[in-house]
Amino acid sequence: MITWPRTLPRIRTLLLATYLVVLLLPVAGIGILRLYESALIRQTEAELLAQAAVLSAAYRAAWLERSTRTDLDAMPRATRSWTASDYPPSAERGMALTAQLDLADTTILPPPPAGRPSTQAAEPIARQAAVPLASVVEEARRMTLAALRLVDAHGVVVVSSTPDELGLSLAAQDEVAQALQGAPMAVLRARIGQSFPGWETISRNSELRVFVTVPVLADGRVLGAVLVSRTPRNIAQTLYAKRYALIELAAVLFVAVAALAWFTGHTIVRPTRQLAAMATRVASGDVRAVEPLGAPMTREAQSISDSILSMAQTLEARTDYVRDLALGISHEFKTPLTAIRGGAELLRDHLDEMSTEERQRFLGNILADTARLERLVRRLLELAQADALMPTGQESCDVRTVILDKADEFRRQSAQVAVDGGPATAMAAVDRASLDIVLSNLLENVRQHGGAQATAHLAWRLDGGPNGGLVVIEVSDDGAGVSAANTGRIFDRFFTTARDTGGTGLGLAIARRRLAAFGGSLVLVPTPQGAKFEIRLRRAAQTPR
Repeated sequence: MITWPRTLPRIRTLLLATYLVVLLLPVAGIGILRLYESALIRQTEAELLAQAAVLSAAYRAAWLERSTRTDLDAMPRATRSWTASDYPPSAERGMALTAQLDLADTTILPPPPAGRPSTQAAEPIARQAAVPLASVVEEARRMTLAALRLVDAHGVVVVSSTPDELGLSLAAQDEVAQALQGAPMAVLRARIGQSFPGWETISRNSELRVFVTVPVLADGRVLGAVLVSRTPRNIAQTLYAKRYALIELAAVLFVAVAALAWFTGHTIVRPTRQLAAMATRVASGDVRAVEPLGAPMTREAQSISDSILSMAQTLEARTDYVRDLALGISHEFKTPLTAIRGGAELLRDHLDEMSTEERQRFLGNILADTARLERLVRRLLELAQADALMPTGQESCDVRTVILDKADEFRRQSAQVAVDGGPATAMAAVDRASLDIVLSNLLENVRQHGGAQATAHLAWRLDGGPNGGLVVIEVSDDGAGVSAANTGRIFDRFFTTARDTGGTGLGLAIARRRLAAFGGSLVLVPTPQGAKFEIRLRRAAQTPR
């Protein structure tokens, strides 16, 4: 069965997605409200256009019934083409009236100017045509709450839902002036006595009024115009009418936010709390109880879990190492310290009764135990240095040069050392001091354990391994060798079979720790005679550092 690796999302990805969703909810709501406001404006505009179109057609028919061709030819000609005007767009054909106002783009004009007294009376035919329409205008006002006015070709009001305006001139009003030139127009104006609340408010159309003018045309002549205005329905009224649907929507949004909160808690908060609990256990020393997260959910949580687990394992190994080292040190120090204490007490209590020979013997024992303690302390310092070694990764040395120098040094100490040879150049990724210490410990082992006639053999070779090649150093002897019972213990700290001759049991441990710091290894290789150790180090550049 093939197990595909899980690709977990990052915490920042989850947070970004969560925040975007939460952010889009109110943003989308505001956007919907603004779109809905524009829809309300256009709905009002469309209704007013329909009313104006009907009144325009009725007024046109009434005017033509009461006039002659001569009267029609006397009317002013339309100077603006309906289809070429900005309202409706020139791309549209015919004389269709379509809603065009938009809250986002339309300029809000000030309240319309008041009607002015006209210098001339309304046209007789216009007054006659307006008579039957007066009741229609009043009924339309009562049912639609819109203000309706019919003006003649010069802008004089002949019919109005507000009787006080009869006979006044509205020609100064921009939309009326454009309609009298032959083109319809729709504008948004601030309500009289109301100030524009500003673009920052969500519902600004409650302070507005829609004005629509439609010209009355016949054979290219302007007979008059229809002006219709009304305050559009505001967003508050609309929302109240939809209150039950909005309550349902709010409940859905609440459930969505709750689900998002649960999802965030499940994917981020819960693993974080578990990681905090793991870190607390590690801090309290309970490193063995630390376990990886069962469901990390994110790559960061999995990475932190693995790091804490690795740290706990490292601390556990370090704790075991320190405990075993402390036990070994106490055991190794106990014997010489006890001997020194005993010898000192005997000298203190029986010094006068002892012969010179006895005193010398006890003093010699004390000095010998003191020398052993000094060797132990020195070796422990070397072990601590090996444990604290932090290579840079750029160290290298020539193995051949170090081996030849070390062989000459031990020969001067009357040791038997043979160099079996190897490549002329063998650069290893280790510093010279560390390799020198390792070879010294191995050659000292030959002298202590191999016997007086044992000969140490040194050889090196290059091994093309999978990691780019290795330098292998062999240190062997033809002495007594290592017994089968001791094979698994020779690298243990404080284990030695030459304690009487000054062995501390730390030499091989120091050598192995030194090599491990550079990524190398030290192993005991089975051999028919004597003992054979193999050092394996990574190859380095040709220039020693």
